[in-house]
Amino acid sequence: MKSIDALVKKAMDYKKKGLKEDEIADELHLSKDTIIWLLTRGLKGGEPPKDVKIGWRSIGVMGNRIAAMASSMTDIILEETEKSGNEPQCVAGIAINGIPYATCISEELGGELAIYRPPSERGKAGGHFSSNYAAVQNKKVIFVDDVVSTGETMKGAIADARASGGTPILAVVLVNKTGQDELDGVPLRALIRARSI
Repeated sequence: MKSIDALVKKAMDYKKKGLKEDEIADELHLSKDTIIWLLTRGLKGGEPPKDVKIGWRSIGVMGNRIAAMASSMTDIILEETEKSGNEPQCVAGIAINGIPYATCISEELGGELAIYRPPSERGKAGGHFSSNYAAVQNKKVIFVDDVVSTGETMKGAIADARASGGTPILAVVLVNKTGQDELDGVPLRALIRARSI
């Protein structure tokens, strides 16, 4: 129970700093349902939702480790795009944790870099592509993030790319916590699949 108590404390600390439940979920690599349970555990009790805590800080603290993971992700991208015949033109990093990986991947592929900022609350419209980076219009786009928990953020990015005139061809993440191999018709690949059984 000590690890649950530590997660409750972290979630509460983030809430006190003003982060919303979605943002806390991103920081702790847990689902929003798990965050709600952690924040209200003393009030509601009950069993926590099924979830897997993903921690990749040992990778994230060193640029060379991020580059090594990005290189493996690039290898997956090359394998998948060779099979599909779709040549990527743009790599879109999903803020905030997908950005370092997408940056390294775009450099390896020699393609453009786009940055996608999800809406401040999941399930709401309003995600956008940063104007300081490449546009996705008329381009075949690969999306990069750290973890897919429910797939909602990635689905939003895919929908917003299509609405902007881009063509999403692949999504690649470090860890896929879903049992899905595609999101809204876009293949989803990961270095690691984590599922509750």
